[in-house]
Amino acid sequence: MKVFSSEQIRRWDQYTIEHEPIASIHLMERAANACAHHILETYSGEDIVIFCGSGNNGGDGLAIARILWERKGIIPAVILFSKGNGSPDYNTNLERWLSISGISYFDPENKPLLDGKIVIDAMFGNGLNKPLSEKYLDAAIQINNAKGYVISIDLPSGLYCDKSSVGNTIVKAHETLTFQNMKPGLLMPENEPYFGMVTRLNINLSPEFEIGEPCSCYYTEASDAVAIYRPGNRFAHKGDFGHAALITGSYGMMGASVLSAKGCLRSGVGKLTCIIPEEGYTIMQTAVPEAMCRVAGKYALSSEVDTENFDVVGIGPGIGNLDEHATLIRKIFLQQKKPVVIDADAINVISQHPDLIKLIPANSILTPHPCEFRRLFGRADNNFEERRLAIQKAKELQIIIVLKGRYTFIATPEGTGHFNSTGNPGMATGGSGDVLTGILTGLLARGYKPREAAIFGVYLHGLAADIATTELSEESLIAGDITNFLGKAYLQFTARYKAH
Repeated sequence: MKVFSSEQIRRWDQYTIEHEPIASIHLMERAANACAHHILETYSGEDIVIFCGSGNNGGDGLAIARILWERKGIIPAVILFSKGNGSPDYNTNLERWLSISGISYFDPENKPLLDGKIVIDAMFGNGLNKPLSEKYLDAAIQINNAKGYVISIDLPSGLYCDKSSVGNTIVKAHETLTFQNMKPGLLMPENEPYFGMVTRLNINLSPEFEIGEPCSCYYTEASDAVAIYRPGNRFAHKGDFGHAALITGSYGMMGASVLSAKGCLRSGVGKLTCIIPEEGYTIMQTAVPEAMCRVAGKYALSSEVDTENFDVVGIGPGIGNLDEHATLIRKIFLQQKKPVVIDADAINVISQHPDLIKLIPANSILTPHPCEFRRLFGRADNNFEERRLAIQKAKELQIIIVLKGRYTFIATPEGTGHFNSTGNPGMATGGSGDVLTGILTGLLARGYKPREAAIFGVYLHGLAADIATTELSEESLIAGDITNFLGKAYLQFTARYKAH
């Protein structure tokens, strides 16, 4: 799915109006119908208050009020902000509503009763480009201070679509009903306190526009992942699925080695060799009998590692942030003519030895969490700038950067960014990143191209965690559960692939 800017969304609406063709008022009706249907299907009770701005978002709110009355006889309290003219479609829907019921105007001194009610925020949507002010600012503060259940239409008022809203007063929605595709502002961690649960409503905007419109950011859904997925050949043998090496572990950190090894094996690699310190040999041979082992060093890894005969190498989980590992990493980068998966302590060592950055093999996959990313590439002012920086560095270094977190962001050498749709807060637990390192290493060994491996691997990793929480819970999820449910995640792909 393409993730469009505010201007692109405006042009998408206009293209649909011109080429379907459909009158703009009827497109607004389509959007309002989708919202009203969701509200009636999801929430009980008739105590609804709708705050309507004077633009098209307010027009949506007025149309929602009328449709609630037409379908269920519900008459919401409608609050407006201006007695002057609004947008043409707003004016039309205001006339239609006034034929049914009355309105009131927002008065900061006479606070509306919102506690215990469903509050629909239809003040500003996708087109907002400046902070809330005057009555709109007062209304947002009152909504946030009340004890109502808040539903924002398209975007919470005060939240920008495609730039940082840090410092703005923003309506804190419990749910946001957004139209058609995900908006950039709904994918940024800094905005998490404001949009609540996001529900996407399909309003049938023109598919031709979406196909033809250039875009640099995408949102990976099941159909995108299925398009990447490659089932094995019926006559395949283990040599067809690659021989991977995982360089992991140190004294007291062999759990990271085990987790990454199991993730690699469950991803479908043909053969796996774990290069580990001597102290972890018995642990690895016992915990992961399917993997072969080589020893390099006693308590921590030494630089006596030869990786030339492997199809792909993954390095980092549990190796320790030791200066001497700079020599090991430099040797691997110079040996490897193929992409390397780089995670955890390997990233931290590189951040302390910046000369190593230029040696990273082309199309390697780095998997930093936000703090590791900042150590490596510097701090950005906000999440939007951080993702732009990730794309800049991915292009500059010709690598793939997997910035882990909710909606994990994948920056590619081609200058594109991909937000992942799977995963849940239960993954915020030690070891889940080690599992991802193993998965990505295994997929590369199987023959997936680096960009495909990153997008598909991150999606698969999150999907396994989502399936795990249906049988366990987010709170009790541990990294090993992600590995244990990779098989069920793959089953979904095989079923979808056959259906496709």
